[in-house]
Amino acid sequence: MTDRNDDRAESRSGRGVGALGDFIKSQRRIADLSQRELARLADLSDAYLSQLERGLHEPSVRVLNGLSQALNVPNEKLLAFLGRHDEAAAAQSPESAIATDDRLSDTQKQSLLDLYRAFLAANDIAAGTSK
Repeated sequence: MTDRNDDRAESRSGRGVGALGDFIKSQRRIADLSQRELARLADLSDAYLSQLERGLHEPSVRVLNGLSQALNVPNEKLLAFLGRHDEAAAAQSPESAIATDDRLSDTQKQSLLDLYRAFLAANDIAAGTSK
């Protein structure tokens, strides 16, 4: 009985790790980064990043934080793939919604993300000068 529960948990985890790997790979391509470049930015080895993208390992929170910063993706989105965070909270991020919308091409996603971030930066500057 315990083995059956372990098998189900392992199966769920495997699907999450595979989906996470696909997401990391897609975000890396959107950012126009090679595996080597992303690995350097996230402070990982090239081989380990390759294994993550293929869904062979479940990364630690430290690794997810590094990837989140390197890819400019909310950490909550990465955690949601592994069931470590409430997906509803991650889905509320506009950047996550853009990045995961299959109806948009990679170029369209990057353009929208650039525009969104430019608006946020402009609002931050305006708020800083009005004080």
